[in-house]
Amino acid sequence: MFLKNGRAVITGSTSGIGLAIARALRSAGADVVLSGFGEPEAIAGLCDELGAVHVGGDLSTREGVEQLMAAAGDCDIVVNNAGMQHVASVEEFPPEKWDAIIALNLTAAFHTARLAVPYMKQAGWGRIINVASAHSLTASPFKSAYVSAKHGLDGLTKTLALELATFNITANCISPAYVWTPLVENQIPDTMVARGMTREQVINDVLLERQPTKKFVQPSDIGAMALFLCRDEAANVTGSNITVDGGWTAQ
Repeated sequence: MFLKNGRAVITGSTSGIGLAIARALRSAGADVVLSGFGEPEAIAGLCDELGAVHVGGDLSTREGVEQLMAAAGDCDIVVNNAGMQHVASVEEFPPEKWDAIIALNLTAAFHTARLAVPYMKQAGWGRIINVASAHSLTASPFKSAYVSAKHGLDGLTKTLALELATFNITANCISPAYVWTPLVENQIPDTMVARGMTREQVINDVLLERQPTKKFVQPSDIGAMALFLCRDEAANVTGSNITVDGGWTAQ
């Protein structure tokens, strides 16, 4: 229970990767603040399970992030996981989708960090964990906004690590390859249209084509990595982009 006195806010934590991270941090004793969408009954059940509170809001806006962080209170662990995706060629990419993806996947992480860092400095300890993607290090067609946002998140993380290096605050990215989550599943239909493929072809020839293990990463894998980054043994792991990608970026 090494996080017994810790408090963590995790964005996009009502399902998928974010929920797995919330469960991992709670297992080590941290109080957790959930943020994300879902059915009220399901969210209430998660709050009961984790002894957590849930804060809603639109994190694609500065005001939404500010409301979240104000309601969350003093947090010494911030996990930026909320994200969205849209798949289309550049010439057909809706500008409003570009704006929304950049806002949620990148800009929201800047806002949570700027709001959390003053307390972390005062406390003398902090962890900022940004859930990026293998697409923070490489690219795929038809994902211009997502790839751009995740590359930007890697740069933001490195900058935070340098600025905070003498304050016992670390900042790192975790970059998974494809994890079987609603975000991945929901992009299959658009990819089918963009590439003229069947569902099975998208899974095998697109999603897992560059993943040497030919297996989806599990949300619990990311939860375990996030938990490690919160340990004292990870105090000198900062500014890193840690891949959990089945060998994707080794190619």
